[in-house]
Amino acid sequence: MIDLMTDSRFQGLEPFESRIWLSSPTMHGDEQRWVDDAIQMNWVSTVGRNIDEIERQIAEYVGCRYAVALSAGTAALHLATKLAGERLFGQAKPNAGTLQGRKVFCSDVTFDASINPVAYEDGEAVFIDTERDTWNMDPEALRKAFEIYPDTKLIVLAHLYGTPGKMEEIRKIAKDHGALIIEDAAESLGAKYRLNGQWVETGTLGDYNCISFNGNKIITGSAGGMFLTDSREDADKVRKWSTQSREAAPWYQHEEIGYNYRISNIVAGIIRGQIPYLEEHIAQKKAIYERYKEGLKDLPLTMNPYDENNSEPNFWLSCCLIDEDAMAPMVRGEQDYLYKSESGKSSPQEILEALAAFKAEGRPVWKPMHMQPIYRTHPFITEEGNGRGKTNAYIKGSGIDVGADLFRRGLCLPSDNKMTEEQQDRIIEIIHRCFL
Repeated sequence: MIDLMTDSRFQGLEPFESRIWLSSPTMHGDEQRWVDDAIQMNWVSTVGRNIDEIERQIAEYVGCRYAVALSAGTAALHLATKLAGERLFGQAKPNAGTLQGRKVFCSDVTFDASINPVAYEDGEAVFIDTERDTWNMDPEALRKAFEIYPDTKLIVLAHLYGTPGKMEEIRKIAKDHGALIIEDAAESLGAKYRLNGQWVETGTLGDYNCISFNGNKIITGSAGGMFLTDSREDADKVRKWSTQSREAAPWYQHEEIGYNYRISNIVAGIIRGQIPYLEEHIAQKKAIYERYKEGLKDLPLTMNPYDENNSEPNFWLSCCLIDEDAMAPMVRGEQDYLYKSESGKSSPQEILEALAAFKAEGRPVWKPMHMQPIYRTHPFITEEGNGRGKTNAYIKGSGIDVGADLFRRGLCLPSDNKMTEEQQDRIIEIIHRCFL
């Protein structure tokens, strides 16, 4: 553990007076107005004009016809997955999922909320390795996956840390194989992608699209999410499922399994107050990214990349990747870790410990799904094909695994848009001293 009293590298630097967060909610005051409006109107349930208004505003901003506000991005992902399963394979029995016995190609480096809905619907996630240009699903690995599992008809793709993936290639691959795409844009609201020469918003690039308003997102309701679509039929079905699938009868009658997934009008009030500040938040996040990029350019590391010609991220989280030859020894177990300090080198855990000692929050890059204990028996596909079972006592090398490499060498930096330039300069100085 780093001890600021004895570690000479950090002499002269003082801890922050208050904690610097990775990415915390940024309130402006308008949120209270719409929460109060909901209470004064007595609309404190899952109906109300706050809900109607955020659905209208987000659909207009993103450029889709319909938005359905739900209790969480995870709820949106679940109902999107259920919709896709029904469209592909028909309605399931009440005690079975729509993907029972089916494989689904999924992003590997992401939060498990992207993937778990596949399990909710009794499907099997097949994890597709990551590419280095954007840290998102690798189109070459996806092509290999279709060679190995040609009957697969569904892809779940997440835009990591607010950076769009290579959607033009991935959409073409999906079309060639008659597959549908669920776009997890939970982290990327406000990010743009150039598709067929036209700039479009993430959240419109899949057959089913989802965003999140979780507490750490670019705008927040403390909770909440949305399903986005151009299909009136799909929007109506999600509204039905999310309110326990109640039929139009004078009593409670149900012909389908339903869920308690609709958003609260109070949570919607917070989101309503946040929406006008989305572009401001994106600009602040971009400025943070650019300051890190400039301030750390003399160190042996690189920032999380993006395709400057074909995408404009929302810069939700700024991350960095330590060069291989500058990695100090570090190992991780299931819940603990060990590292060694070496002159001129550092490691993600050493930097994260140093930041924590100064009361600043960082985070490791998402641990890939194919490495998670719950999913270790699931297939994992790289650009070489099957990514499992590549180690050998007699043959040198262990195969490609980009996601595992990003997890080993990468970390998320404090990216809170309330962080001042002086505070960020101090964080940059702390990172420099980790390499002394």
